[in-house]
Amino acid sequence: MTNSPQAVQGAAHSAIGRMLRPRSVAIVGASPTPGALGAKMLANLENNGFAGAIHLINPKRAEINGRPCLPSVDDLPEGVDVAVLAIPQMAVLETVRALARRKVGAAVIFSAGFAEGGAEGLAQQQEIAQIAQEAGMVIEGPNCLGCINYLDRVPLTFIDTDISPEQAAFNRSQPNIAFLSQSGAMMAVVARTLADRALPLSFAVSTGNEAASTIEDYLEYALEEPSIHVLALFAEQFRQPHRLLAAARRAHALGKLVVLLHPGKSSAARESAATHTGAMAGDYQVMRVKVERAGVVFAETLEELGDIAEIALRCQQLPKKSLAVVGESGAFKALCLDWCEELGLHLPVVHDADSPALREALPPFVALSNPLDLTAQGLVDPDLYRRTLAALLGDERFNAVIVGVIQRDAIEVKMPPLIQALREGGAHKPVIIVGLDEGAQVPAKFIAELRSLGVPYFPSSERAFRAVQRLTAFASRGLDAAAAEPVALALPAHRKVVPEYESKALLSQAGIAFAPGQFAANVDDAVAAADALGWPVALKAQSEQLSHKSDAGGVALGIEDEHDLRRAWERMFDSVKAYDPSIALDGVLVEAMGQRGLELIIGAKCDPQWGPVILAGLGGVTAEVIHDVRLMDADLSQAEIVAELNQLKSAALFHGFRGTPVLDVPAVAALIEHLGRVLRGTPAIREIDLNPVVVYPQGQGVVALDALMLID
Repeated sequence: MTNSPQAVQGAAHSAIGRMLRPRSVAIVGASPTPGALGAKMLANLENNGFAGAIHLINPKRAEINGRPCLPSVDDLPEGVDVAVLAIPQMAVLETVRALARRKVGAAVIFSAGFAEGGAEGLAQQQEIAQIAQEAGMVIEGPNCLGCINYLDRVPLTFIDTDISPEQAAFNRSQPNIAFLSQSGAMMAVVARTLADRALPLSFAVSTGNEAASTIEDYLEYALEEPSIHVLALFAEQFRQPHRLLAAARRAHALGKLVVLLHPGKSSAARESAATHTGAMAGDYQVMRVKVERAGVVFAETLEELGDIAEIALRCQQLPKKSLAVVGESGAFKALCLDWCEELGLHLPVVHDADSPALREALPPFVALSNPLDLTAQGLVDPDLYRRTLAALLGDERFNAVIVGVIQRDAIEVKMPPLIQALREGGAHKPVIIVGLDEGAQVPAKFIAELRSLGVPYFPSSERAFRAVQRLTAFASRGLDAAAAEPVALALPAHRKVVPEYESKALLSQAGIAFAPGQFAANVDDAVAAADALGWPVALKAQSEQLSHKSDAGGVALGIEDEHDLRRAWERMFDSVKAYDPSIALDGVLVEAMGQRGLELIIGAKCDPQWGPVILAGLGGVTAEVIHDVRLMDADLSQAEIVAELNQLKSAALFHGFRGTPVLDVPAVAALIEHLGRVLRGTPAIREIDLNPVVVYPQGQGVVALDALMLID
């Protein structure tokens, strides 16, 4: 009987707990040789005071460091919590078999040379996974750096790790961070960086090749740990996207933050299908849209990963829409204005009349503004820093405050009044202190006191604005909005490519507007259709073999009468035959000619891993040349869709640019919402391409001029 996915995940959760919080550890390949992985592993356990049972396995040694050695895994007692394999790759597979026989709960495999090493290594890795599944054993790795439990001082890694009892107690006493990484090197680098910032850590895990446990497993485990409030991830791929998205939503429900650094946005996308949408929505972009929608904050750099995690952990609340900035330089003020415009951070305008507390705090010659330039007056009147910050903390217009200081110039004068204001006013809104001159010496006592008050300190400035922007964007998302009901379409069973006339007939049932038209199987029917629709008309060749009609001469526009139509029909069939004799036309779609308007491309795809997304942007070749498009999830509300459309570079064209009419953006949003409902209700649809979609002035709607559907 096959275990259910829920049962498998439950067993993995239990086994991960045994690995991260073991009462017994076996080191396979224990060694007395300085620098050997097995020697480093034992030194880490001993130096960090591991109080559980340690079983050493080395057939060539009777003892190491006064500890007895067993000759083989078969000599282990049953039920050891975790075994660490510090052995050559060729010995790993048989060792895993032996661990399964001894009912070991988990194994950490350092060795490389498996899936990343070719077909033979991949086959061995697959066999390791099979053994682990049958035995209910979690495998971390292979090709990993191990894991570190900072709460209980258990480093199952060969990287030198020293966690003092005081540091472990500090980590346990307050909300902390778990760091999960597929890369071993990144686990070591980021965990060290976070620790150096005096941020409390719970666990650091490197998942490596993920033979029998994935980053999703560790994320689910960490989510249920009450002390973990921030989960920082470094991942290059997700093997089980549905579990990642569910875990991200679970984190949001629990009030925890997931922040992700995911390289790969510049890599070549998968070979796509024949539609514009497929070509323009790559794997990374689809993943990012879905993961952000589920509540994950993206970091662009390693530094930013740490900055976002620090703000989220230290501050009682996340930064929101409106920011106040204080500095000591007019040049810094100008830079801040540039950064905030680029990042879309809102700086409320302040005046003497609407800011009495702030005006009272400042000398008359300091002009009120946001960003605020205190000039060098604070060196003469240090209490200026306290008064200014106190006024901003008491002003409800501001959801966060960034204070920039020149550190090299009398920092001992500036910091005490800032700290006093924070003590008196409380850190009920995020306050971040940043330096303008990185490398200047700041007494450690000031940094420690700021951190104790829940205030991040960054030695440089621009990074703070970027981290705040990521968190502000996250805080403004409507993650709990209810999506419109899905719509299921009855797709033709005989089609893989649904030609335009059938696509339009299906999609019109879901509320998507098209130009009036009729399908004609012969030229006489086409003439009758044109008479009924009214001249002039357009003719479009129809075949599932003809995805791009214009390339084959399959489109004729502005046909004024029957004579022109019959000639166009003949030319069209001849042109398509010359283009590709194998194409058999079903007939021709006859459509009324419509009015001109702004042309958009709107399309959708259902990614096999991540699910449906929708792309919208300028239509025609323009979309591909300047790539002015927005990719969005298929469950957005119309209001959210309008907000996305307004982020297009060309969004000014919607709103009466240079005297042109204001366009019917709500109608565009309604069309996109309908398209999303279709994709969510009809999972067999792989892609839909509407190009162009013509947008008319406000109140006059939209019309999709073309349609193509690909189905599985």
